[in-house]
Amino acid sequence: MGSQRRPKLEAVREAMGVIAARLHGGAPFEVVGVDVPSGVRHTPLSREEMMTGARQRAETLVRLAREENKPWNYFAGLEGGIDIVHEGGKRWVFLESWAYITDGNGRESFGQSGAIPLPELLVKRVVEQGVELSEAIDDFAGARGIRDAQGAWGVLTRGIITRQEAFRIAVINAFLYS
Repeated sequence: MGSQRRPKLEAVREAMGVIAARLHGGAPFEVVGVDVPSGVRHTPLSREEMMTGARQRAETLVRLAREENKPWNYFAGLEGGIDIVHEGGKRWVFLESWAYITDGNGRESFGQSGAIPLPELLVKRVVEQGVELSEAIDDFAGARGIRDAQGAWGVLTRGIITRQEAFRIAVINAFLYS
């Protein structure tokens, strides 16, 4: 898993708990978090950038596993960010969470959690002013460390869907294909 952030690690653990029976006959698994760079900006501003960041995290893990002879079977990269869509003459800005899963031997897949529209105040701060989403959501909610807790998803949905839950769904969706 290409991160050590708690919501991402727990998302992968929960997803694996749901789908482990489909993988290797339900053999036990361990989720190992390794802090690796995404290679994209802190707050990706397109679907392509999120997908690239997720893929690059996983591919870095594949290289590390080969260099260090790690016995890892699957490699997960998770990336959240913003997708900007123009539809019907209007700009829509969505928060999304993406996962990329590979076995390092050619099997690979992406999964997405869905999307939620961002309020215009956050759009102005993040998209137009270039403020990192984690800083903007802290200011928006009047709290600190939101990305390591409920995340922007939790703030925007009033706790119905958290950052962890969004990534859990993305990981499950990626594994269902691979």
